[in-house]
Amino acid sequence: MSYDPLYGPGHAPVVPGDVDRELWLAREFTAEVAAANIHEPAAMIKAAAGLHYRLAALVAALDAERSEGR
Repeated sequence: MSYDPLYGPGHAPVVPGDVDRELWLAREFTAEVAAANIHEPAAMIKAAAGLHYRLAALVAALDAERSEGR
């Protein structure tokens, strides 16, 4: 079976905002997709891709904050 990955090796890196903003965005998106219909494949793909991006941005913001404190 063949597939296309969500992100390939040449994808653009996530450019995060500050930690507080990224945490707020992650919470907002999580609340938004919580009501998605689990039986609707398109809704689940949107939720998975969006949650992946929000998590990546939050981790990048935390990494950036930690490197500033060193």
